[in-house]
Amino acid sequence: MTSPRSPAPSPGFPFDPAEVAPRLLAWYGAHGRDLPWRHTRDPYRIWLSEIMLQQTTVTAVIPYYQRFLAAFPTLAALAAAPPARVIELWAGLGYYSRARNLQRTAQLVIERYGGRFPETVEELAALPGIGRSTAGAIVAIAFDRPAARRRNDSCGGGRSL
Repeated sequence: MTSPRSPAPSPGFPFDPAEVAPRLLAWYGAHGRDLPWRHTRDPYRIWLSEIMLQQTTVTAVIPYYQRFLAAFPTLAALAAAPPARVIELWAGLGYYSRARNLQRTAQLVIERYGGRFPETVEELAALPGIGRSTAGAIVAIAFDRPAARRRNDSCGGGRSL
């Protein structure tokens, strides 16, 4: 005796793709870690956390993130900071090009966009140190818009000056 089988929910998938996001969000709501950058939609703070989290553990990033925001609470403050101060606060996170790119990007956002972060993946990915994946994360988290990388998109790293 065989049990009745429901038809596949969608061609090529062993599950209903429409159920994935709600189930993941429900799990995240119940089990996601409470992290300082998850309490904001501020693109500056989201961008800062995304850059710091590249090749660095969450545990290591938290105190750096907090110190950086205490010293540079706004994009304008970071843009205007002495480069040596930016590097000093970055010391220990490694990959110092990330710190230099942070400051250069802050300056470009001030110059080109009047201090407002661009809201498209393409504009963000054109800035120093922001690759497609980081740009997608900023758009999704800060601007609440879908920006996941599609299967055939390239996932190149950030650009540096």
